[in-house]
Amino acid sequence: MGGSGDGGDGVKTVAAMVLFQVVFAGLNIFYKLAVSDGMDLRVLIAYRYLFATAFLAPLSYFMERRKRTKLTWRVLVLSFMCGLIGGSLAQNLYLAGMQLTSTTFASATTNLVPAVTFVLALAFRHERLAIHHPSGQAKLAGTLLGVGGAMLLTFYKGPDITPWNSHVNLAAALAQRAAAASGSGRSPHHPAAAPDFAMGSLLCISSCFFAALWLIVQAELSKEYRFHYTSTALMCGMTTLQSAALALCFGTRDAAQWRQGLAGVRLLAVAYSGVLASGVMLVVLAWCVRRRGPLFVSVFSPLMLLVVAVLSSLLLGERLHLGTALGAVLIVMGLYAVLWGKGHEKAPTEVAMVAADKPPADGEEEDHHIEVPIVANSI
Repeated sequence: MGGSGDGGDGVKTVAAMVLFQVVFAGLNIFYKLAVSDGMDLRVLIAYRYLFATAFLAPLSYFMERRKRTKLTWRVLVLSFMCGLIGGSLAQNLYLAGMQLTSTTFASATTNLVPAVTFVLALAFRHERLAIHHPSGQAKLAGTLLGVGGAMLLTFYKGPDITPWNSHVNLAAALAQRAAAASGSGRSPHHPAAAPDFAMGSLLCISSCFFAALWLIVQAELSKEYRFHYTSTALMCGMTTLQSAALALCFGTRDAAQWRQGLAGVRLLAVAYSGVLASGVMLVVLAWCVRRRGPLFVSVFSPLMLLVVAVLSSLLLGERLHLGTALGAVLIVMGLYAVLWGKGHEKAPTEVAMVAADKPPADGEEEDHHIEVPIVANSI
């Protein structure tokens, strides 16, 4: 392909990654709206992955039916663990943390995932510290910057620096409507939780821990079963069953909660998160990785934080405070330091490897092993 073609492909991948980050920013907004409407967190997660499974199962069948190998018990167990760690636990913790803090705060913490992954990779001996090499120093510095930013986010609020005033607060309007509906006896709703930044911070950071751990387990699954769409559909199916079981075990047995999960803003939230975010955008992400590589894709992650901050301020009545802004800047600096270190290390590790379709070079057989970027909420 000529230079003009390469340039066109570059524009397409940049546009695709901008779209990806905007869609995932919208996911955070829909999460907040559904929770404000009184939707139970566990029901929301269960429905999200039910919709994702319904989208990905036929896709995996048609994309990989001619080359897919037989499933083994080890693949099923690894899929179950990936669904539990990266889906049920990480997503429930993330939503609970968002409910106690804000969408901007929760979105900022997701940029900690690369640093946490690096620490876990060291613990599991997938990585070496290489402190005498610039790449090792960059990853260590990035990890420390990320931790410092997370602490600043948690313990320092500071003055309001929101650059505009918006009188729109969709979350408050939905919460009031939910409270009125509950008071009339039409349907029970869970009241919105009072802000608690200490507990919310702990939940969001715990979500990052499980998201990073998911990448480690996913690396093992990718080596065992290199069919990206099938393994992802399996994970989503496992998460659906796990989240539904968690919801039933922890008190969400009211049929009204499950029925009203398919009405109004709740239906929009689960369809958006399941089909668009976990389904369509997964295909977009895989395409971008094949074209430009995982580091190119990863550098777009902070864009989601910017979009979330703007949308939250305009639509949800959230205010931006100095501590949040400074903490987010430190976390993003840490993210880029870790990514720089990963891009300049001597030997690539197998952390964050997943199976996907990789277009073969001329004369080569098709391979299905590709690195995927560290993107929160990507399943």
